[in-house]
Amino acid sequence: MAENGAMPTLPKKCGPYISCVTSHGMNLVIRGIVLFFIGVFLALVLNLLQIQRNVTLFPPDVITSIFSSAWWVPPCCGTASAVIGLLYPCMDRHLGEPHKFKREWSSVMRCVAVFVGINHASAKVDFANNIQLSLTLAALSIGLWWTFDRSRSGFGLGVGIAFLATLVSQFLVYNGVYQYTSPDFLYVRSWLPCIFFAGGITMGNIGRQLAMYECKVIAEKSHED
Repeated sequence: MAENGAMPTLPKKCGPYISCVTSHGMNLVIRGIVLFFIGVFLALVLNLLQIQRNVTLFPPDVITSIFSSAWWVPPCCGTASAVIGLLYPCMDRHLGEPHKFKREWSSVMRCVAVFVGINHASAKVDFANNIQLSLTLAALSIGLWWTFDRSRSGFGLGVGIAFLATLVSQFLVYNGVYQYTSPDFLYVRSWLPCIFFAGGITMGNIGRQLAMYECKVIAEKSHED
């Protein structure tokens, strides 16, 4: 009788959704897909801000057609976001330093809002010169890291991401794929690394939060079993 009474609770403990999420390989795929679409969405929004301000210039037909020569921008940003978002929690595990600072979705959403604000400032706010703009954005980007991350691994990965992304941008501009108005730092704008750094920290926070959800589900399932 006791066994029969326990039967209805089994689907709640071991449903197909929980079994799917607790599979590490499947979880990586799910997290990668979520991060990809978040990166695509942010790329569309932020790139629109830059184009409206004439910070970046694509060929004239780019904005009028989704099948134009700039179709590659959102997928590339989405792929980079997925890689960064998966890399941050992987690095935390490798270093044995689990990131526990402000681990809640409300903090992650605020981080995203600050990142969008930093990008918006780079496109909309007028500064006396590029040096003043670059120093301001650098301070804001470091402030974003200090407010929402504060980990050595996060800072190191952010710097590495900013360096590599700036090199890729310089390569694309040099080959005429697109261009910046008033470039002042080897074909690009001097504040660009600050944007990449803040973007890396933001996507890293999202990736860490998604990875922490996986750990919680696994722990709950193990406790129930």
